[in-house]
Amino acid sequence: MRYAIVIEKAEGNYSAYVPDLPGCVATGSSIGEVEEQIREAIEFHLEGLREDGLAIPQPSSQVEYIEVAA
Repeated sequence: MRYAIVIEKAEGNYSAYVPDLPGCVATGSSIGEVEEQIREAIEFHLEGLREDGLAIPQPSSQVEYIEVAA
């Protein structure tokens, strides 16, 4: 499965979340670290859903960039 993630720069680190998996979040001191952490968080989240007998949400979010004049 391929889930969209959102990475945001915070004051002292980076945070990431998965729009299709509410509550699935991670933080890291660099983009590389937060990507690694969110991958682990997604795997853990999906494992928990399976163990609880809940449906795995299909990826449905899309990411696009829109250019605007500054």
